[in-house]
Amino acid sequence: MPTYKAPLRDIKFVMTELLEAGPQLASLPFYQDNDTADLDLITQVMEEAARFVETEVQPLNQVGDREGCVRDEHGEVKTPTGFKAAYKKFCDAGWPALDADPQYGGQGMPHLVSMTLNEMLNSASVAWGMYPGLSHGAYSALHAVGSEELKNLYLPKIVSGQWSGTMCLTEPHAGTDLGIIRTKASDNGDGTYNITGTKIFISAGEHDLTENIVHLVLARLDGSPEGTKGISLFLVPKFIPNADGSVGERNAVVCGSLEHKMGIHGNATAVLNFDQAKGWLVGEINKGMNHMFIMMNAARLGTGLQGLGLGEVSYQNALAYAKDRLQMRHEPRVLPSENADPILVHPDVRRMLLTGKAYNEAGRALAMWLALSLDVEHHHPDEAKRKEAGDLVALLTPVAKAFMTDNGFQTAVLSQQVFGGHGYIQEWGMEQFVRDARIGQIYEGTNGIQSLDLLGRKVLMDGGKKLQKLAGTLQEFAESHEDDEHIGDYVNQLGKAAQQLGSLTMVIGQKAMSGPEGADEVNAAAVDYLRFFGHVVYGYLWARMAKIAQEKIDAGQDRDGFYLSKVQTAKFYFAKLFPETKALAATIKAGNESLAVDDKAVFGWEQGLVTA
Repeated sequence: MPTYKAPLRDIKFVMTELLEAGPQLASLPFYQDNDTADLDLITQVMEEAARFVETEVQPLNQVGDREGCVRDEHGEVKTPTGFKAAYKKFCDAGWPALDADPQYGGQGMPHLVSMTLNEMLNSASVAWGMYPGLSHGAYSALHAVGSEELKNLYLPKIVSGQWSGTMCLTEPHAGTDLGIIRTKASDNGDGTYNITGTKIFISAGEHDLTENIVHLVLARLDGSPEGTKGISLFLVPKFIPNADGSVGERNAVVCGSLEHKMGIHGNATAVLNFDQAKGWLVGEINKGMNHMFIMMNAARLGTGLQGLGLGEVSYQNALAYAKDRLQMRHEPRVLPSENADPILVHPDVRRMLLTGKAYNEAGRALAMWLALSLDVEHHHPDEAKRKEAGDLVALLTPVAKAFMTDNGFQTAVLSQQVFGGHGYIQEWGMEQFVRDARIGQIYEGTNGIQSLDLLGRKVLMDGGKKLQKLAGTLQEFAESHEDDEHIGDYVNQLGKAAQQLGSLTMVIGQKAMSGPEGADEVNAAAVDYLRFFGHVVYGYLWARMAKIAQEKIDAGQDRDGFYLSKVQTAKFYFAKLFPETKALAATIKAGNESLAVDDKAVFGWEQGLVTA
């Protein structure tokens, strides 16, 4: 049976030493007013979070995978054994309210703290953690654009965990292309709307954990424009609340079926049928996509954390196994009295473990950097500082989602490989981590879509302004540390890659303006571009972490070897993983030419592309 221990030592290192979060949080009036910026308090909260997920959630992971969710003939869904009891304890302890607005019953803790909790939940049981995770996304959208009436009625229930939330976008014929959705909304003339249509792949769409489920649904009002410009956002509860906030009559939304999936069996992925269900407009008419992006961006960061969480728990179990499993001899021998040595001593096993360790620790640094940036964006008194932080979050959100889930899946696969044949056996839990991790690359916008978002919308659309700001940060760091005896080589590699990222961006940008085929040139480069970008960001974070760790070692402050571990993992990252940027540069430059093949010859497709 797999185990999990929250990586509190590394979390504290990133928070206090890398990000120096204490002074930054203390400078934000919102956290000062709510007395939630104190690092001692934050440490206590994280330690209690670790205890909860290790003892209450992690034991449910394999149970959820084996049992899955069960739908009855009435469309009601039962979650796996223990899920409901653990959720009640989660709510009783106040965890759903952690970073929510105190006006609606929240605790007003920093995003930095809640994102750390989310990483732990994803390591313990990603399927269980999705239930409160989806609710938090619904809270964010409703809090940002909902009317006062809707917020006062719904938010206290969502914040307490008494009610949960979902996001309903996808339809059987419309996934990425939401402009062609068919779900309709008709105005009742009394402030309510009738919603009719079918939504699929709705995570936590139906379950028995809460007394009500609040669906945020994209639909098109009669007479609205075609495409995404004519989509509005509606709140459609499973049960219509009474005026006093109690649960009232059943609404006309029913779970038609549950999907049978490769992984995350413990989370109910529902097909929801809306048959003139009563709903309320959230935000402005025809602005639904803008409003839903509040949830989608939160969900994309959350999905990145799923990759990190599964990468971490996979690595922990692979490491433990590699220390115990005796196979083959190594010279010099580690266990002379035994007939074999632990597989940890073999170079290829170390390669697999160090790959996971390097990706996990850099991913954690990126996630917590973005969380702190969200705190600044939402609460800094200086508008310029808020915008700067917001631009960084916007730029790096697709990187966090795609790069972290790609690396999380790779880490899960490598960790399974460490187990050899036992990794393929269910009881060890490794094959579940692989299955659970695979979805992160697909939902909340596939990683290909994230790549297009990064290159097309976040970089090229504003003329590279956001990228230039990040590039300035990287250049400043490189110039100030290029002669450092310990990290100078890393900084030089980073500086060259950052410069190359800029030149590649210019090349792609020029191709994008070359005519009708320009869009294909962007699409052909996007996935490799995002991975190159991710390595530059991770390289920056690893160089900084290595610098801090070396200073601690030089000062004689490394009694437990933690800082030496950082230094040596950084060495591995720059020697074995960062050089991938060289291959990526070549494939980015190759462009679309090798993809522009004869469709009939290669694919046997008679129709082929329609050309102008």
